[in-house]
Amino acid sequence: MLDVIRILKNEYKEKPVVSGFSSPFHVLISCILSLRTKDEVTRKASTRLFEKVKNCEDILKLKNIEELIYPVGFYKTKAKRIKEICKVLIDDYNGKVPCDFNELLKLKGVGKKTAAITMVYGFKKVDYIPVDVHVHVVANRLGWVKTKNADETMGALMKIVPKKYWYDLNELFVKFGQNVCLTVSPFCSRCKVRKYCKRIGVVRNR
Repeated sequence: MLDVIRILKNEYKEKPVVSGFSSPFHVLISCILSLRTKDEVTRKASTRLFEKVKNCEDILKLKNIEELIYPVGFYKTKAKRIKEICKVLIDDYNGKVPCDFNELLKLKGVGKKTAAITMVYGFKKVDYIPVDVHVHVVANRLGWVKTKNADETMGALMKIVPKKYWYDLNELFVKFGQNVCLTVSPFCSRCKVRKYCKRIGVVRNR
């Protein structure tokens, strides 16, 4: 396990460009926008939105939120959901994003992945491992876990991965999953961690 993490950290050692939008509010809203949407599209939509708004009150005053976040996937539904969440945050949390995993889960449309990302990258509380489809697939292919969905994977990984690696694991596995260990047909021929991988569930590779 530690060899895999070490190799991937060396492979993806470049640090992400800091956008300046890293508050819990920004992270929560960006994560909602990112669901079923490519990273580049999410970044551009988030930037357009956050140039116009600074907090929940600004969101509720906004008339053209759909226009600003287009073309993220399901942009009309997400525009409505973001306004609903912001209203709840104002009514129940004094306009602030709660620094509590379970409270975040009470917000409509916020699942464990979004709550974990908000806690880890918004509040810098490294008590969770955010898991998306890439993390789920990679962890199962390696044979680290045997789980049916991302929520199960988060819990399973937190039991076996040393906590000092939790902060990096999501970013490393996402980059690895996007570039090498693709969901449908992974590039096993150029995988740097192939000798550590059980390739569980891999039917077709390149």
